[in-house]
Amino acid sequence: VQSAQGSGSQRLYGFRDILVLKLVKRLLDTGISLQQIRVAVEQLRKAGITGLAETTLMSDGASVYLCTSNDEVIDLVSRGQGVFGIAVGRVLREVEATLVNMTPSSLEDIDELAARRSAKRAV
Repeated sequence: VQSAQGSGSQRLYGFRDILVLKLVKRLLDTGISLQQIRVAVEQLRKAGITGLAETTLMSDGASVYLCTSNDEVIDLVSRGQGVFGIAVGRVLREVEATLVNMTPSSLEDIDELAARRSAKRAV
C-alpha cells in the first residue's frame, strides 16, 4: 500500500501483498526455488488472476501449476504452458450415471460377456 521512503520509514502491505507473501512461503516450503516462484507470481500477475479464492496452486517440487477449474491446469514456471488434466471425480460420476441409467437388456449383454469370460478361464 505504501512503500518505504528513506531511513527509518515503514512499508505498509495490503491484504493481497500479505497473501502473496504467504503463498511464496508455502511454495518455498515445497522445495520450489525463489527464482521459479518469481516467475510463477509474475505469470499470475500477467494473467490478471483476480478470483484467487477460486484458484488452486499445485506443485510437484519442480514447477508451480495454476488450477482454475476441473479442466484447466497451467504450468506457471513454463511461462503459462498448458498442462493436460483429468478430474477423476467427474469421470467417476459420469461412469456411475451411465451404469445407473443402463437398461435391463444392456445389463443382460454384460452378464453374457461375463459368462463367456468365465467359461474361457475354466478351459
